[in-house]
Amino acid sequence: MAYRKLGKTSSHRRAMFRNIVTSLLDKGRIETTEPKAKELKSIAEKMISLGKRGDLHSRRLALSYLMDEDVVTKLFATTAPRYQDRPGGYLRIVKLEQRRGDSAQMVLVELV
Repeated sequence: MAYRKLGKTSSHRRAMFRNIVTSLLDKGRIETTEPKAKELKSIAEKMISLGKRGDLHSRRLALSYLMDEDVVTKLFATTAPRYQDRPGGYLRIVKLEQRRGDSAQMVLVELV
C-alpha cells in the first residue's frame, strides 16, 4: 500500500490522523494541507462505512481509532445514516489559497 509519510514518524502520523479524523467527524469541515487531506479522505471514509454497518464490532473498531466517544456516538447516530444509500464519496475537498508562511496548498475538507 502506497501512502504519504509527510515527513513524520509512523507514531506521529497515526496520532495526527486520529486527531484530524476525529475533528472532521465532530465539526463536519476542517481546513488542512492538500497531502494530508488526500490521506485523510480514505481513513474518514472507512470510519463512515463502519458507521453504516452499525454493528457492535464496527462501533468498537471506530472507538479504537477515534479519540472521543461522543464523536463515535454522533457518527453512528446521525452522520452515517445520512449516507445509507450512498455507495461512497462522503467527503469533498475544495482548494483554498496557499498558506502565507510556506506557500503550502490549503484545502477545505467537508462532509458532503
